[in-house]
Parts: sequence; structure tokens; C-alpha cells
Amino acid sequence: MRSALALARREMIRFFRQPSRIVGAVAPPVLMWLLVASGFRSSFRTGGDGDSFGYFFPGTIVLVVLFASIFSTISVIEDRREGFLQAVLVSPVGPGPIVLGKVLGGTLLGLLQGGVLLALVPALGLKTDVPALAAALGLLLAVSFGLTSLGFAIAWSLESAQGFHAIMNLFLIPMWLLSGAFFPLEGAPGWLHALMAVNPLTYGVAALRRALGGAGGNLPSMAVSTAVTLAAAALLFALAAAVVARNPTGPERRKVRATKRDDTR
Repeated sequence: MRSALALARREMIRFFRQPSRIVGAVAPPVLMWLLVASGFRSSFRTGGDGDSFGYFFPGTIVLVVLFASIFSTISVIEDRREGFLQAVLVSPVGPGPIVLGKVLGGTLLGLLQGGVLLALVPALGLKTDVPALAAALGLLLAVSFGLTSLGFAIAWSLESAQGFHAIMNLFLIPMWLLSGAFFPLEGAPGWLHALMAVNPLTYGVAALRRALGGAGGNLPSMAVSTAVTLAAAALLFALAAAVVARNPTGPERRKVRATKRDDTR
């Protein structure tokens, strides 16, 4: 745990020394929330489904956490290129603390950035209280832990930051769009509804929406949403640990094997 906490602390220090990361993680989701919610405001008013700013707010918080997980796990590739990761791997620290430390650091950063937006809840007029806000923070912790674990598992297997961003845009952004953050489950085509139902992020957004006093509608219950979110976070962390255990040195081992095969030929 001391090694894991040291790696997590390193992630926090690196983050606060790079103000551009703070702006890059928070500003785009908040700007999109303002633009999208303003554009849909007349539609929500005529449809009688509540306020658009309140509806899109939980999804915006999850998007901030998603951006934080992307920016934090890309450091895996940077650490490998700079030689830091190789130094850690040859130390007495095992793969487990490395995974836990990197994931824990990204989780705390996501919780910090998403938690700041919760301060806007009174201004939005959402019906919530202190216990509900505490529950929302706990849900954000689980969502951030799961997303960071997933980002770590992907980053560990890639060699370049360009490839990482391509995979993230292809995988995580559609995952967020299909979570009910942008449009509700009801009214979606059957095949789209099925994808949203198996998307674990759907239940994180639903639980957060219920905690912040959003309309229930056809959302999963709070108990089901919380259970699925916690289970998904645990499974994704297990996936990240399994990826490291199976290939402790990342893509370098594959490159060495390929070089050996070429030399043999």
C-alpha cells in the first residue's frame, strides 16, 4: 500500500503542476453542457420533461470523470517512454501496487474534478440534500475507479499516445453517449436500447441522476444501479491487474519477441 500510495501521490503532483490538464479535463465537458442544454431548453420546456440543464448535468459530471481518466492513464505511456515505468518494474514493487497506485491516482483526480461540479447543484435547483450529495460522491468514486481501470488496461497494451487517443475516441466516447447521459433509454430503437442496457456506465449515470433528484422515469432503481456500478468497477480493476500480470512489461516484450523472430529468420 505504501508503494501504491506513493504512485498515486505522484499522479496528483503531476496533475497540479500542469494547469492545462485541469482546463482540458473540465472546460470541454462544461462548455458542451452549456451549449447542448441551452439548445435543448425550448424542447424540454414544450415537452414538459423538466429543465434541460438539470437533465444533462449528471452526464456532464460523468464526462468530466471520463476525461480525467483519459488524461491520467495516458501517463502510463509517457512513463514507459521516459523510463520511469521500467525502473518501477525492476524494483521490489510488484505489478499489483503499480496498477493500484496508478488507478487510485486517476480515481482521486476524477473525483476531485467531478466533485467540484457538484457545488453547482444548488444553483441548478436540483432537489437534493447532504446525504444525497454524499451518495453522489460515493458513486463518482466508483465510476472514476472503473473508468480509470479501463483506461489503464488499454494504455498498458499500447505503444503510442496517438493510438491511445484513437482507441479512447472509438470506445469511451460512444460508451458515454450510450449511457443515457445524452438521450434517455425510452424512445431509443430496440438495438440501441439493448446496447444501453448492457453498458455499465448507464447504471452509473442513472444512479447519479437519482442521487441528484432527477426524474426516475424508466431508469433502473437506485439499488440496481449502485450494485452494477460497484461490480463493474471491481471487474474493470481485475481486468487491469490481469493485463499487467499477463504482460508485465507492456508492448516492449512483444517488440523483443518480434525482433528475435526476425533475427532468427
